[in-house]
Amino acid sequence: MDKKRKEEEEEKEKQRKAASEQPAIATAKRRNRWDQSQNGDAAAGAKKAKTSSSDWDAADPAPGIGHWDATPGRVGDGTPSVRRNRWDETPTPGRMTDVDAIPPAGGSTPSVAWDATPKLPGEFATPMPKKQRSRWDETPNMGSATPGSIGAATHQRYFLARYERDIEERNRPLTDEDLDSMLPQNRGQQFDVPKELLGGLPLMKPEDYQYFGTLLNEEGEEQLSPEKQKERKIMKLLLKVKNGTPQQLKAALRQLTEKAREFGAGPLFNKILPLLMQPTLEDQERHLLVKIIDRVLYKLDELVRPFVHKILVVIEPLLIDEDYYARVEGREIISNHNKAAARAFSVVASALGIPALLPFLKAVCQRKKSWQARRTGIKVVQQIAILMGCAVLPHLKSLVEIIEHGLTDENQKVWTITALSLAALAEAAAPYGIKSFDTVLRPLWKGIKSHRGKVLAAFLKAIGFIIPLMDAGYASYYTKGVMEVLIREFQSPDEEMKKIVLKVVKQCVSTEGVEADYIRNDILPNFFSHFRVRRMALDRRNSNLETTVEMANKIGVANIVGRIVEDLKDESEPYRRMVMETIEKVVANLGVSDVDARLEELLIDGILYAFQEQTSDDANVMLNGFGVVVNALGQRVKPYLRFVVPSSGG
Repeated sequence: MDKKRKEEEEEKEKQRKAASEQPAIATAKRRNRWDQSQNGDAAAGAKKAKTSSSDWDAADPAPGIGHWDATPGRVGDGTPSVRRNRWDETPTPGRMTDVDAIPPAGGSTPSVAWDATPKLPGEFATPMPKKQRSRWDETPNMGSATPGSIGAATHQRYFLARYERDIEERNRPLTDEDLDSMLPQNRGQQFDVPKELLGGLPLMKPEDYQYFGTLLNEEGEEQLSPEKQKERKIMKLLLKVKNGTPQQLKAALRQLTEKAREFGAGPLFNKILPLLMQPTLEDQERHLLVKIIDRVLYKLDELVRPFVHKILVVIEPLLIDEDYYARVEGREIISNHNKAAARAFSVVASALGIPALLPFLKAVCQRKKSWQARRTGIKVVQQIAILMGCAVLPHLKSLVEIIEHGLTDENQKVWTITALSLAALAEAAAPYGIKSFDTVLRPLWKGIKSHRGKVLAAFLKAIGFIIPLMDAGYASYYTKGVMEVLIREFQSPDEEMKKIVLKVVKQCVSTEGVEADYIRNDILPNFFSHFRVRRMALDRRNSNLETTVEMANKIGVANIVGRIVEDLKDESEPYRRMVMETIEKVVANLGVSDVDARLEELLIDGILYAFQEQTSDDANVMLNGFGVVVNALGQRVKPYLRFVVPSSGG
């Protein structure tokens, strides 16, 4: 019995020793399948197949760990791997290397799985997943280019450095070799342009040398003929317009405009037109040259006729240009040609007499096939009225009959030019000739009730110049009717409409039949609320002042000054100046006889405040206005002198 127990214990002891030695031997002999040769792996596989059973038949060495919890080992190991699963662990930056791998000689880091040579298709062993270092788990280091040093820096700094290197490479200055490789070899003719030109001329661009190059040679300029000197002068002015400073540009434009007839049409257009056709011309430079042509056309007038064809050839591309402002400039020049042609006909009419031109004008103005011809003929009538003035009176009825059908023409532009021509005829014939306009009053009256915009402005201007020709009763009736439209247009945003409205109001107010009470109660409140404002003070070209003075002539000084005297203390200095100008004109025309004591005090106080608060260098407006008021008041100003002297002295 003791012998049998002893044998069982020895057998168990042998099994324990075999169980403890077998994992160590398997660990020592286990090698990476990728590191073994094909023959060695086959022999090992055959040997293990004989001495080892399947993993599924073996007993679990550790009862607490199941087959699905452990990473499966290689076939033939006999004992399944009990290592912890990599996927159950929380990844850490400094992961340990594979404990199962046998490091190669020299102690170097074992190669990763994707660096090794894959096994051939005949092998049956399944490789064990290994705990290996991954480059993607490491932090790149910015200080070195080696993979080992990248792990000390952040991804953000790494990519920032790459971006900076890329930008630095892109912004690297180009060398001569780079430029030679990028630019064509044949670059055309090159000029050595001096940095500073003599005679106060602006800097010259390389592309300008072909046109203005002769200006660099000043030797023998005195020996040139008068025509050559004139051309040279024009070229200098054009260069200042093209490349000069704002001061040079302004002075050159003024000289070209004022001396246009002195220079002559030939020298001017022979220099301007070729320059305008240069392909290297910039938009701003083209705009300035077109402005020169526009001004020169107005000055040259009839002298431009021999060059009309050349100008149209150059301007024609502007009419179909992509730039809106270029198209506007082209149309403006064409319009100036039209005006020049009309002025030429008016000169002919003044030389030969209006009766000699009437049959021609009648044929042109009533031409049915072309509205442009009708418009041009009617414009000739307008220019005749402007040029000849009251000399049109004997032929006024004939001229009105020639153009009256234009008020009902099919084209809107013909309506506009017809109304403007009637206004010019009425202005030239004033204060006579009302009977000649009887046939156009009804169409004009209907037009101001139905039209809008520019057409309405033209119709208002026509009827505004015709009303002063009427008798008092008719003038009062038509003024009240047209004033409804004028008051409505007081708030129009169109500046041209406002100018015409002010002009018509002035014409209507000055008419004999319009009563002072109607102006004081119906016109004045709306007029002051829309036109006596700060914004109008910034426009020096408006007719605000003239219209206000005309109203004062009808309703008296006190009604006007009493409304604007408080504005002498306004915050806006330009507006205070406009108020002072109005008071000066009104008082100079009518005196201060209807100004009471209270208004007198307010007037002196406001003038002193405006004089003390002025900041601009132009003090003439305040001084002149103050002088006019003091002279008008006479002895009445004596109580205020003690306030005036300290203010003026300070």
